[in-house]
Amino acid sequence: MRRLTELPLNRRVVVRYRIEGGFTDALGYLRSRDDSGCQVETRRGLVTVAFADVVAAKPVPERPARRAMW
Repeated sequence: MRRLTELPLNRRVVVRYRIEGGFTDALGYLRSRDDSGCQVETRRGLVTVAFADVVAAKPVPERPARRAMW
């Protein structure tokens, strides 16, 4: 959780967090945060994650550029 509070907004991250029945990941851009959690913009939309549910988080590199098709 500490890492998420120190990363700059708009940084690409992956966040593993608890959900009912297990864990899931949010991969995308860190868009906002407050004292209780953060929001990650994923391909499927904005995901709100409570810091209390975070198991692991780290910055990740940008997606590779798409290759041109022949």
